Amino acid sequence: MYRTHTCGELRKENIGEKVTLSGWVQLKRDKGGMIWIDLRDRYGITQLAAERTQTDSKLIEKIDNVNREYVIQIRGEVIERYSKNDKIPTGDIEIKIEELNVLSESETPPFTIIDNTDGGDELRMKYRYLDIRRNPVREALLLRHRMAQEVRKYLDNNNFVEVETPYLIKSTPEGARDFVVPSRMNPGEFYALPQSPQQYKQLLMVAGMDRYFQIVKCFRDEDLRADRQPEFTQIDCEMSFVEQNDVLYIFEGMVKYLFKTVKGIEINDKFPCMPYSEAMEKYGNDKPDIRFGMTITDITKNVKGKNFPVFDSAEYIGGICLKNGSEYTRKQLDALTDFVKMPQIGAKGLVYCRYNIDGTLKSSVDKFYNENDLLDFANKMQSEKGDLILILAGDKESTLHALSELRLKLANETGLRPKDTFAPLWVVEFPLLEWNEESQRFHAKHHPFTSPFDEDITLFKTDPGKIRAKAYDLVINGVEIGGGSIRIFNKELQETMFQNLGFTREEAENQFGFLMNAFKYGPPPHGGIAFGFDRLCSLFGGSDSIRDFIAFPKNNAGRDVMSNSPSEISKEQLDELGIKIK
Repeated sequence: MYRTHTCGELRKENIGEKVTLSGWVQLKRDKGGMIWIDLRDRYGITQLAAERTQTDSKLIEKIDNVNREYVIQIRGEVIERYSKNDKIPTGDIEIKIEELNVLSESETPPFTIIDNTDGGDELRMKYRYLDIRRNPVREALLLRHRMAQEVRKYLDNNNFVEVETPYLIKSTPEGARDFVVPSRMNPGEFYALPQSPQQYKQLLMVAGMDRYFQIVKCFRDEDLRADRQPEFTQIDCEMSFVEQNDVLYIFEGMVKYLFKTVKGIEINDKFPCMPYSEAMEKYGNDKPDIRFGMTITDITKNVKGKNFPVFDSAEYIGGICLKNGSEYTRKQLDALTDFVKMPQIGAKGLVYCRYNIDGTLKSSVDKFYNENDLLDFANKMQSEKGDLILILAGDKESTLHALSELRLKLANETGLRPKDTFAPLWVVEFPLLEWNEESQRFHAKHHPFTSPFDEDITLFKTDPGKIRAKAYDLVINGVEIGGGSIRIFNKELQETMFQNLGFTREEAENQFGFLMNAFKYGPPPHGGIAFGFDRLCSLFGGSDSIRDFIAFPKNNAGRDVMSNSPSEISKEQLDELGIKIK
């Protein structure tokens, strides 16, 4: 038996017991007459102790030769600790070492395995198996495990059946790029890795499974950032005989259940619903953070016609009001101007107006606007004494984007986005289609199987861009956690959708024929949702990056620096697949 207890298990009640522990050496402290070792495993840390004058010399020699990250087994007696440590659960006791065996030695690790390590991201990813020994990473993976178990409990209790779907599927390149897999047995032909199990879960509804779920890997070949990985995990769900409110009810319940069981947070209020159009007008994006105000106000009509060329030539002028922000210095305002001019933000400049405590108004456009003018749009924005008004102008879409980014930056700077506060909402009534100038055709805002509002179907013939979708996203703290829709289950309507997306009948048949064929055999009304499980875990764990909650993540270039993949394959393998590298 390698151990009788774990390193996080022993307490004062165990004093006097003979125990066996195994684990890694976290730290050794030699104070001359006394030697202490912190022994670590997944469950915690236990302090070991040996007094030189009262310990066998051969045992002392073994203890002296032990270094950090050695794997050891010790036997000894649980005794009360003289200098207690209230920061760890085992801090009242220590083990008097009576026997020690080195199970395996360790080289000096490339970084220190402590909570606040000296290892950078790339180094820790290269040695991820060492990084996981650190408390923050291990706790993140344990949180992920617990959340997966609770998801399964909730869905099982609501009659969902977990069904696995294939990883080797047909490529349907409508959306992100597919990862493709060559088929040796079918030369010149390729599988794709699924971006989601969308068509298969719809087929399961045709098959009569009624309620399906899967915690499933998905793959997208797209540019990466903190909340993206080439392979990621979804909680994928589908239901039959449901309307939009049925789906929202079940999965709002799931999220509330996770908050209660995992975070100990009780959410009793119904999640608010916000139309997509309102989200864009007030927040500048479709995933608004509603923990704070500072909403965008359209002041185009209020400020035009005063001979200020920037405003008079702009399609749209919008502003935000920072409460108690009038004390912002010129240096701070210059920094904000530099921020909005960054290429990824895209604004040409920033206009400010201070509403001073004494009631006076001072702006960067005083040459064009008198105090009454300034007061007019200050009132429009419900500004009060002590506030700071910030205004951007340009075409509507890019200006709203820039105001959204500026709003979030100010909120971060002023502490309006605490990680321990959660504000969920549903964003609904998305556009069904969006026009793409490059391809000169409509693309699906979500995917080609999303159902339009019944009353908007006639707009396919007159104004497809105004059709609303029965689609919904769950947003928490400005992060899209999940999204879904009610699906098209009428074959003729699905064909109309494909036509508006620019598919010929032959192209639609080639890409989606198996789904359309299934729809000949009595598809039920159905809808579903998919949650980004990695994002949900990072939100619950208080992190901005999903990489912290993935055991072996890729870096921003999509590489696994630990195993050095992707990598070249041999000429023999390429020949076997009938592939030549250009």
